[in-house]
Parts: sequence; C-alpha cells; structure tokens
Amino acid sequence: MPTPKRRESETAPRRPVKAPETRKEAYRAYRDRLERQRGTTARRSGAPKGDEKYFRQQDLGKARAFARDFIDSRRSASEFFLPFSILIIALLFINNPLFQVGVAYVLWPLMMVTIIAEGVMVGRTVKRRATEYFPDDPAIKGIGMYAAMRQLQFRRLRLPKPRVKVGEDPTPNSAR
Repeated sequence: MPTPKRRESETAPRRPVKAPETRKEAYRAYRDRLERQRGTTARRSGAPKGDEKYFRQQDLGKARAFARDFIDSRRSASEFFLPFSILIIALLFINNPLFQVGVAYVLWPLMMVTIIAEGVMVGRTVKRRATEYFPDDPAIKGIGMYAAMRQLQFRRLRLPKPRVKVGEDPTPNSAR
C-alpha cells in the first residue's frame, strides 16, 4: 500500500489522541481493543448458528460434537435442576416443621444424588462411546465432565445450540 500524499492525509479527519484520564477509562479502552481483536461479537453471533470457527476451544472436535449430540438427543432429570431447586426453596417456606424436615433432609438430598449419579453414568457412557467412535481424538480427555455439565443446562441456553432433536440418533455419520 503506497504512502498517502500530504494533501490526502491533511484532508483526512484528524482528531487528537486523548489519553484516558482515569484508570477506569483506560481499562474500558483496553477491553474494547481486546474485544475488537478477538472478534467477540462475531463469536457470540456465530457460535449459536453452529459455525465451528466461532466455537470456544473446549467445544472443538468430533468427539465433543458427539458428546453434545448424545446429551441433546435425550431428556434427563439434570436439565430440571434449577426449577427443582427453586421449587424446593419455595417448599421450605411452608410453615410445617415436619414438612420442612422432609423437604430439607429427604427431597433435596434425593435430587442431588439423582443428578450426581446421572452425571456419572452419562459421563462414563459418553466417554466409552466416544472412545469407540473416535479412538485418536485428543478431545476425549475430560469429555465425561463436558457431557455432564452440558446436561445440567437448560436445553434452550446450551451453546453451541443443539443440532439433534430429542429422540434422534446421536451416532456420528462415519460410524453408522
């Protein structure tokens, strides 16, 4: 790119470079500059659409895609953890000591044990099946926890967005 002529550069709108006056302004300018460099807004708009170049690092790989599809193809009790928790907290406001004890010492621990057991079972299943389908994929490490954590999220709020509907076969195309 050639250097602009003097008259071209003088006609260009000039504004003085103003240094930030406070630490807060400097930090805001730094964050804006980092966001422009990373393309965070593009990532936020591209990831929900399923464009892999905008995925986070932990979402990349065929094994991780299989784990997402496996979780998204089924319903689980873990999806409803937050509504169950809110319901249990609401039930604790009922002014009956026997009922409160039942909720606090039976219902709450039962829900927690169910979610933990379901997470362990799903994590092991996903890891076993992913190792079967993708033996050389380095993304298999930690895939069980990845699947268990995805399972805890509301289906609508999961990122990347689910590609399969509930009840569909999550088996990868290459393994069918």
